[in-house]
Amino acid sequence: MERRSKAAAGRIRPKTGQESVWDYPRPPRLEASTRRIRVEFGGKIIADTRRAVRVLETSHPPVYYIPPEDVRMDYLQTEAGSSFCEWKGQALYFSVVVGGTKAQRAVWTYPNPVPAYARIKDHIAFYAEKMDMCTVDGELVRPQEGSFYGGWITKDIIGPFKGGPGSWSW
Repeated sequence: MERRSKAAAGRIRPKTGQESVWDYPRPPRLEASTRRIRVEFGGKIIADTRRAVRVLETSHPPVYYIPPEDVRMDYLQTEAGSSFCEWKGQALYFSVVVGGTKAQRAVWTYPNPVPAYARIKDHIAFYAEKMDMCTVDGELVRPQEGSFYGGWITKDIIGPFKGGPGSWSW
């Protein structure tokens, strides 16, 4: 608890129209989003939707999960291995391949999430740092630091954010 208190002490107070990741809950909350989410790689639009589900968790910028119907699944290549989220369950990974260009393990999904997160079943999430461009309502996304987390930072999301140097113990 003391570690979290120290991290939360650095919380930036949100201005009108902003969200602080320190106001997000734990366990994470699912929230429908009608904002336009676009992902581009290798000169192709890989995903484009207004039907994403945001996952909001304390100290993390939102992760957008996109319905598979709004993702060019023909550009995704299944990868070996998985990871486990204490809240959502077992995640599987894909690479994005366009022509001769490949973004290794750039995408993940939960094919069988725990019941509380059934709403994101088979939805696709992208690591913004591995794509050429990810946008939210036309705004270029800044990726969450660290190679493990996949949050998307926009001007309306403020931290500090878990993932950067010294934050793993939060």
